[in-house]
Amino acid sequence: MVPAITFLTLLLWPLVGAAALDSRESGKRPIILDKSGGFTVGGKIIKSPIFPNFTLSCDHGYMEYFIPWRPRKTSLVMWHSSSTQVWQNRWDGGEGYKDMFLRRGYAVYLWDGPRVGRANWACEAYTYIPSYRDQGNFAAWNFGPSYPNFWPGVQFPTQDQEAWQQATSSRYVEFDTNKNVHLESQAAAVAADSGRLGDSIVYLTNSASGLRAQMTVVKSNSTNIKGIVAYESYGCVFPDTANITAGEPFGPMIVPLEDFKKLARLPAIQFVWGDHRDDTFTFVRQARQAAKLINQYGGNAKLFFLPKDAGLKGNTHSAFADMNNDKVGDLLEEFLEDNDLNGYDTETDDRIGD
Repeated sequence: MVPAITFLTLLLWPLVGAAALDSRESGKRPIILDKSGGFTVGGKIIKSPIFPNFTLSCDHGYMEYFIPWRPRKTSLVMWHSSSTQVWQNRWDGGEGYKDMFLRRGYAVYLWDGPRVGRANWACEAYTYIPSYRDQGNFAAWNFGPSYPNFWPGVQFPTQDQEAWQQATSSRYVEFDTNKNVHLESQAAAVAADSGRLGDSIVYLTNSASGLRAQMTVVKSNSTNIKGIVAYESYGCVFPDTANITAGEPFGPMIVPLEDFKKLARLPAIQFVWGDHRDDTFTFVRQARQAAKLINQYGGNAKLFFLPKDAGLKGNTHSAFADMNNDKVGDLLEEFLEDNDLNGYDTETDDRIGD
């Protein structure tokens, strides 16, 4: 009888253990990948001015990919403005968007643009100077008004010093210039047009990468890009007919009207904002103006405020990494479903029916 009891205990133990876990961490479907890997894209090859037979491959981007066994038709390209880490984990180390949407059947791509992260070979010299920006990150990421004063109710593990250290330590060196916007968006457009990301791409962006994704649409020569969900986009693209002055490093960026209309041909664009963001914030006003122009040319661009439109409180500059990112993720799923971007392609449908 004892062996039977022991066997029964072993059978029940996973259920008992699961009950003690955060509900978001229990009962998850497994992630089954068909394949994963990475590749470089774009860039150029330059010759040494001293030894012409010596070359350097540089200014390319790097794309890491994870393809589920039964992928939906839409690929989610997660484009950071700090590091790919923000897409991999919640602030406390819990599940991030990468695994969350792999579980939901979406192919996930993590993008490092030229000169950033794993694509850091530059074609020209630059000097690195420490900028001492940890405390500046705190306010820029909307954790609080100033370091170390968190907003009340913020969706960050405020008592976990290691969580804060992980967040600020993970940041890459960035190049916030219009030149880099063009460099990154050109490589991203090559990736989009190559077909290697599929023919239904939705960019998930954060901060300055929102501007870069918009410029990627402008530069793309295919219809593979289907949408952008920009979490707190710093900067927008405008047509040269709008009487708007270009700026740097976060826009506005001005393009010919016919190129701007490419944004209006996307099924949907959504600008998502967290707490403490309203029309007094420069980039909210810029996004509202850009969305109005996109819609004027037949597009579908909207601003979405998490507190007002979804009843979510305390979200930071990177809502997808916040403690309530499961709820934020559900809103993304609704966006994809509402715009017919959540289905399976014919081949996958056939496999599911087997």
